[in-house]
Amino acid sequence: MENFEGKVVIVTGARTGIGLNTATLFAKAGAAVVLAGRHEPKKEADELVKQGYQAASVMCDVSNEADVKNMVDFTVKKFGHLDFAYNNAGIQSPVTKTEDLSLDEYNQVLDINLKGTFLSMKYELKQLSKQKTNGAIVNCSSMGGLVGIAGRTAYHASKHGVLGMTKSSALEYAKDGIRINAICPGIVETPMVKRMNQTENSEMNDLIKEVPIGRLAHPEEMANVVLFLCSDAASYIIGQGIAVDGGYTIH
Repeated sequence: MENFEGKVVIVTGARTGIGLNTATLFAKAGAAVVLAGRHEPKKEADELVKQGYQAASVMCDVSNEADVKNMVDFTVKKFGHLDFAYNNAGIQSPVTKTEDLSLDEYNQVLDINLKGTFLSMKYELKQLSKQKTNGAIVNCSSMGGLVGIAGRTAYHASKHGVLGMTKSSALEYAKDGIRINAICPGIVETPMVKRMNQTENSEMNDLIKEVPIGRLAHPEEMANVVLFLCSDAASYIIGQGIAVDGGYTIH
């Protein structure tokens, strides 16, 4: 495992699933971690501190600009600077034909998944640029950012958008030593996927059958890739959307 001693990391959507696993892995690798979430992940951060790691929590609705600015300001005040960020916060939407998709549902998904990623990057990049130090940002897109799936218009629009922002921003900051990439997770054992299995069991079973590796992913399998992309081992990787999907998108 990479040694991240002395590094400071923000993880959004850090209360459960991929976010919590990523924050935990960073902490175990020596980093000071700020766990951010719309429902503040205080219990999760306190548990890491109890285990001897450096962690703190902050409430942040990533679709709210003031919350996002406060998240970055809190991080710098607490730990002195910022090195890495994993912009993980996101929501899914129910399976719905495009003609039946309400504007409210569409806006809610885009607000969190796309605008939330934009705002997070905006203020993280402001801090990294101010410091004039190298850094790395990893955004969470999805296999849904690489392909389309019927009934998922809002979600896939948002996750395609995340990849577009990742690539454009990566070009802007590459010469400044700030690397921006994205991961594109497949179907991962998270609370969100468990809820989808309960409400859309048939659709989810059909989807899982199409995964060549034949199983769901574990959250830590995503976290490992995030840490790799922030490490020196990934120093020449810029603007990429890395599929971590068990082979789904190579059909």
